[in-house]
Amino acid sequence: MTSPLMISPIQTSVFHPGNDLVEFILENVDRSLWKERSILAITSKIVSLAEHRLVPHDSIDKKTLIRQEADHYLGEIGHGVSLTIKHGLLLPAAGIDESNSEKGDYILYPKDPYHSVQTLRKALRERLGLRELGIILTDSHTGPLRLGVVGASLAFAGFHPVKNMIGQNDIFGRPLKMTKVNLADSLATSAVLMMGEAAEKCPLALIQNAPVEFTDAPSRSDLEVPPQEDMYLPLYQHLLK
Repeated sequence: MTSPLMISPIQTSVFHPGNDLVEFILENVDRSLWKERSILAITSKIVSLAEHRLVPHDSIDKKTLIRQEADHYLGEIGHGVSLTIKHGLLLPAAGIDESNSEKGDYILYPKDPYHSVQTLRKALRERLGLRELGIILTDSHTGPLRLGVVGASLAFAGFHPVKNMIGQNDIFGRPLKMTKVNLADSLATSAVLMMGEAAEKCPLALIQNAPVEFTDAPSRSDLEVPPQEDMYLPLYQHLLK
């Protein structure tokens, strides 16, 4: 029988720009919580703060900054929101955030999220003596036809992000033809739900018993779909530049 998924949100002190991220994690997560096959969910915001990914609020117009940061700028949509593609996600404003910013600066995404999580995983494995350890860099975003935000994986390390179930039988013995399970985003959503969105001060969560296969060399291409291959491309192809 599969062990139940366990998510432990970690309340921490306030993370300040330039703080040492590894030391912050080790100081705030009780040593007894770390186990082999743990996955650490960490909000992208404190990674951005650690990497000084800040822009003073009065130094640039936000719409100009969004255009600079977006991998693809798709234009202004409803409610004055700019739709963009950034780091493989379709989301508003290239992920630029102002909430929980100590001095009201714009907080940008990490420049290279996958490099960030790989570096963090390497350091934590060495310090903790763990062999199988996963990292998920999380953020929240909205989706079409739904109110409210859900979590998403901005980057991951240490485990395969997708479970391929093509060829497996359903309960009536018919083989599945298309089903793949997005583990990275599913775990990110579960973790973000527990971490909170406002003043909870839980930028970290430890996930135990995740149904994933750990690996030292996961591939982001197993999760991300280039816009040209996206089944939803006809909805925004006319905006893509």
